[in-house]
Amino acid sequence: MSAAAGPTRGDARWWHPVAGLDELIGPGPWPLRLLGQDLVLWRSLGGLQAFDDRCPHRGARLSLGRVVDDQLQCAYHGWCFDSAGACRSVPALPGFVPPTGHAVAAWQVATAHGLIWLARDPLQPAPPACEGVPQRRVVCGPYTVETSAPRVVENFLDTSHFAFVHEGWLGDAGHPEVPAYAVDHTADGRPLIPHYRAWQPRASASSDQGAWVDYRYEVLSPYTALLQKQPEGGGVADAYTAFACPLDEDRTRVWFLQYTSDTATPDAELQAFQDSIFGQDRPVLESQRPQRLPISGGELHSAADRLSAAYRRWLQLQVVGFGVC
Repeated sequence: MSAAAGPTRGDARWWHPVAGLDELIGPGPWPLRLLGQDLVLWRSLGGLQAFDDRCPHRGARLSLGRVVDDQLQCAYHGWCFDSAGACRSVPALPGFVPPTGHAVAAWQVATAHGLIWLARDPLQPAPPACEGVPQRRVVCGPYTVETSAPRVVENFLDTSHFAFVHEGWLGDAGHPEVPAYAVDHTADGRPLIPHYRAWQPRASASSDQGAWVDYRYEVLSPYTALLQKQPEGGGVADAYTAFACPLDEDRTRVWFLQYTSDTATPDAELQAFQDSIFGQDRPVLESQRPQRLPISGGELHSAADRLSAAYRRWLQLQVVGFGVC
């Protein structure tokens, strides 16, 4: 699927993170990119609104406009659109009542996890939840990476690269083996690993020694996933989410949110740890060819790739067409 074609139904029905709440600086509107499309975010009295960033009149970017009387006004000819996307006035024709066909395409907006999420026709009423995680939340990123969102998520789900890409951090060259594990599925069919055990020289920013760590992985949506970690014998419990925004077929913006029982380590130190981990992942991710994730064959699998293979099969079942081939 080409970026010019716009999102398929299988992609637009999912919630996608597009920006952090702390990025909304100034009065707006704010330009965004999602699924190969330019979008605009603006704030009405009723809350945040999102439209296609294209005026239906002459195609100018609505993000160049301004908010006037609780409507988004195009900078080119002043056409005004309400929070539902309906055109309410055409200044060149003061007595004209715009018909319904003069509307701009609107997206649904939600906030969750400190991020802003968009969907055109969502399957679920809200973005994915993170159940059973520690209370403290630290937002890491966003990071922009030149590869597809499914490649980013699959890398997050992959454990057999730890001993090589994250040696001395999340993995150990003396323990490259991947133990046998079972892939299960949630009630609605999403892949998960209920239990996976791995040796880590440094499992978290607050850790200074190695430990066996119990993992639990869960795919939350096509471009988001959750990892929960508990060191053997107790210690700091952590959960990490990968929230990937598919900007284009081969370009992704991703946030990693850490939920932790560690109340002592400063946010900046936890963020620096994640910066280092993703800094190790980035060159490998950007080297992969094709940049889109092959879900119809073309790459080899081993028994250590059970979760990756299950993720690819699930993407096929969900008719995901963006960032895959």
